Amino acid sequence: MSKSAVVVVTGVSSGIGRAAAEKFAERGCRVFGTVRSTTKAQSIPGVVLVEMDVRDDASVQRGIQTIIGEAKRIDVLVNNAGGSLLGSVEETSITEAQSLFNTNVFGVLRTTQAVLPHMRAQRSGRIVNISSVLGFLPAPYMGLYSASKHAVEGMSETLDHEVRQFGIRVVLVEPSYTKTSLDINAPQAASKIPAYDAERDVVSRAIVKNVNDAPAPDSVAATIVDAAFGTWRMRRTPKGQASLLSKLRRFMPAGPVDAGVRKGLSMS
Repeated sequence: MSKSAVVVVTGVSSGIGRAAAEKFAERGCRVFGTVRSTTKAQSIPGVVLVEMDVRDDASVQRGIQTIIGEAKRIDVLVNNAGGSLLGSVEETSITEAQSLFNTNVFGVLRTTQAVLPHMRAQRSGRIVNISSVLGFLPAPYMGLYSASKHAVEGMSETLDHEVRQFGIRVVLVEPSYTKTSLDINAPQAASKIPAYDAERDVVSRAIVKNVNDAPAPDSVAATIVDAAFGTWRMRRTPKGQASLLSKLRRFMPAGPVDAGVRKGLSMS
């Protein structure tokens, strides 16, 4: 199926989304990649760029209808588009939290709801939702981002129960640090509270260092392709740190896991 499959990947301007779109194209799939602006986005060999903003209901409906009009079907949806935010929970405004959830959670919901009628009609499909290790292992100063990924994980597991009767399955991919601009250029909560300054700055520097030392998006992209076409498993973690953290979370006592999180972010 994979060579003739129609694949939609959201957020392909850069990073994991772009790498995944390239790998699907190399595999011979018919690939559509969504971007907020087709005039500003760089072309990707073998990938048709579609203008779509996952934060906007009408834009999502137009984008998916454009793809259906051209390809007549969608076999795989990869919900990759997302954002990040750095700041303590106390510093994060409701508006900032709503904006983040609008992309990371409601964006997934909008795109999924737009695609599902077509997958149900064809009685097949695979939805791959890009989560994070923070979807199962929260980290300080990334509380709202962690919360958004926890929400994606809960929604994905529920959805998989509901749609498997139609031949559709849902998969989560949970990367760890990946060398992309998402974390390095993550916006910070606007209203900073001085009491958090010293520790927040330590964590921010640790994140940048970890991202700079992290592997390129290729291994995550390979995991996404495997999640799309391989034997169904609810969760897939790329090899390396993400896989290790998943095992630690499942099998290690809470105390050592907590200490490990703090050590990894250079916190005392």
